[in-house]
Amino acid sequence: MTTDTTVSIDRRTTAVLDEQHVGDIRGALGTIKAGDCAPRTGLSAKLKTLLAIVGPGLIVLVGDNDAGAFATYGQAGQNYGPKLLWTLLLLVPVLYVNQEMVLRLGAVTGVGHARLILERFGKFWGAFSVIDLFLLNALTLVTEFIGITMATRYLGLPTVPSVVLAAAVIIGAAFTGSFRRFERIAIFFCLGSLTLIPVYVFAHPAPAEMLGGLVPTIPAGPGGMAELMLLIIAIVGTTVAPWQLFFQQSYVIDKRITPRFMRYEKADLWIGLVVVMVGAAAIMGIASAAFAGASTSFTDTAGVTDGIEAYAGRTAGALFAVALLDASIVGAFAVSLSSAYAIGDVFGMKHSLHRGARHAKGFYAVYAGLVALSATIVLIPGSPLGLLTTGVQTLAGVLLPSATVFLLLLCNDKAVLGPWVNGRLTNLFTSVVVGVLVVLSVILTAAVLFPDISADQIFLIMAVSGGIGVLTAGYALLRRRRNAAPIDRTGRAEWRMPPLQYLPPPEMSTGRKIGLTALRAYLLLAMALVIVKLVQLALG
Repeated sequence: MTTDTTVSIDRRTTAVLDEQHVGDIRGALGTIKAGDCAPRTGLSAKLKTLLAIVGPGLIVLVGDNDAGAFATYGQAGQNYGPKLLWTLLLLVPVLYVNQEMVLRLGAVTGVGHARLILERFGKFWGAFSVIDLFLLNALTLVTEFIGITMATRYLGLPTVPSVVLAAAVIIGAAFTGSFRRFERIAIFFCLGSLTLIPVYVFAHPAPAEMLGGLVPTIPAGPGGMAELMLLIIAIVGTTVAPWQLFFQQSYVIDKRITPRFMRYEKADLWIGLVVVMVGAAAIMGIASAAFAGASTSFTDTAGVTDGIEAYAGRTAGALFAVALLDASIVGAFAVSLSSAYAIGDVFGMKHSLHRGARHAKGFYAVYAGLVALSATIVLIPGSPLGLLTTGVQTLAGVLLPSATVFLLLLCNDKAVLGPWVNGRLTNLFTSVVVGVLVVLSVILTAAVLFPDISADQIFLIMAVSGGIGVLTAGYALLRRRRNAAPIDRTGRAEWRMPPLQYLPPPEMSTGRKIGLTALRAYLLLAMALVIVKLVQLALG
């Protein structure tokens, strides 16, 4: 049985899908008692509160610098030097706004992302969100274990025992039956990302070049404009991933964070953002220094590690491999949990890290099953690991716009968020982000289907998609101005979403119905074409 203190809840006034989601906040670095409403006036009190809250934002964003990120940022640094660092700066507000919205949804509603989509948009979108998340996460986990094998091989460790041990660590961390113990283990591995700092010191990329990379430019490199565009899209896809939305919302709920502590969780997000961006920039800088003047193009992360050893020595290469191993494990934690939380939410299973495995069998079975399956696939001789990696990048690019669309719609649903709904600036910014993601998704899908796509064709797709986006945005803006009503923010600190069965049906305007129908058609067509293409590649 859990030792956490839980409190009685009135299911008529508050939406709670698992009673373990209410009670003391028992974080890795501190505890906040349920019902603690004392003002935090001194610096010491504020710091203790922040330490108790830290976790969700840090884990989700450090998990973002996973094995796929090492490959993508390593490729950027090897092929283009630090000249694509500016893409990371542009992604900071995108990451923050997206994660702040799911943080708000989690703290205010008490219901996971997948369940909210199911309840507010129907069975098709609910099923689609869970199925595509499950498929994409399974493929992403395979890439995490690919990273584990690359790191352990470089370190001279046997592959099979290393993969089995890593899977046991990933599974065992969640099976402790204690949220606090899991979070302590996860934060310990998050600190492992700091291993990149001494590697950066060993590689010592030129400070002037690193600063110059923050200025947006279109660098020349192998493959021409088409390859550069696809790499930029890959940077976006690996930095802003669909699983982050599902994980962050459910983890905030499981940690029992309420709207009262919203600003502390936003501070947690900023801590995570700083760590993830420093890590991403470090990988680009390390690779750019190691391969400066070299004629070789990117192959994989193992090639980057070998290049670092040749340039900066065995110690630097070993530390980079340790950082890759650590990043793959943190990514596996978050990706596996996002699937387990989503399925628990949708199917009404008990789903909390506060419960032991005996009291949430389905939740833990999904988590462990995904990890075990992915580890097994990596160990099967002849597995098409390169093809699986391509599939992850492509499916993430295809699915990300839909995830952001539903996030935006939910954050404007007054029945769901009440006085916590988005303001005008947040909506404007997120709408632009959605439009950009849709364009990038179309380009990525076209590039997979037509590998010989030219830069001119890519720019044509951008122009056509941009024109459609401007017309759509103009129509939406006119409608919003016509129907705009002031948002009443009074009583926001105490407001929580009522139980799902008491929510009024969502408003479905003609424009929204047309938009969702078009999105459904695009997703089904794009996914079908991508799967056909991947099968063709698999068959040679």
